[in-house]
Amino acid sequence: MLKARYARAALGIVYALSVSACVTLPPNSQRVPQDPWESWNRGVYKFNDALDRGVAKPVARTYVRFVPQPVRTGVRNFFANLDTPTVMVNDALQGKFLAAANDLGRFVLNSTVGLGGLLDPATPAGLARNDEDFGQTLGHWGVHPGPFVELPLLGPSDMRDAPAKLVDTYTNPKQYVRNTNVKYGLYVLGLVNARANILSLDETLRNVYDPYAFIRDAYLQHRAYLVSDGNVTDEPLVDPGADSPDSDTAAPSAPPPPVTPPASGAPP
Repeated sequence: MLKARYARAALGIVYALSVSACVTLPPNSQRVPQDPWESWNRGVYKFNDALDRGVAKPVARTYVRFVPQPVRTGVRNFFANLDTPTVMVNDALQGKFLAAANDLGRFVLNSTVGLGGLLDPATPAGLARNDEDFGQTLGHWGVHPGPFVELPLLGPSDMRDAPAKLVDTYTNPKQYVRNTNVKYGLYVLGLVNARANILSLDETLRNVYDPYAFIRDAYLQHRAYLVSDGNVTDEPLVDPGADSPDSDTAAPSAPPPPVTPPASGAPP
């Protein structure tokens, strides 16, 4: 019965995505080379946004309203600590062995003195928090990100990072919790914590003409920044509304700095 229920839920998601998958692009939208499947991606984004507005955002707001700040900080620290083994493994895979040793120290200190990660004594002790995952490891060794893709339920990604998310689940301790109720409870609480951490961005999205394009571009810039460890090449963007005093061509402007979202339980 349980498997049949999951199958029906999966079919419902597939049906909803099929209905909303192909949408009309907004007026004056420009094609982006990294987003060849934009029409489909916008349909998935529309589905994700409806789910977020109907479920995730109200739950996150209720969580923030009724759970005291010190408790929420402890929950955020706890999930950040659970993500540390993933960071540590990918540090080592990228040859960053000093960073891997740093993160091992963070995990041991926060898991013991920090009461299972609820507290963060590692940061004042000088053990800085790093941010690595398997998608960044692939990028470090030259794997191209490929086309942008909006994943159902999971949000923005690309063809390099999407399968890498699955690999990262096997380096997270949550994967090895045997009690099913505890395991899925951790996943649900982690999602609520992650959504609560980015509630402050909602006001920004309300003032954006095209939220899909804003999130896509922010994601691509942020991932490029992470993969290169901040050593990104500043390629000028052209503002079609700006006239050059010396020619009829548009004046270049520097691209905005990468948007760094709050850690989801760490990470998003």
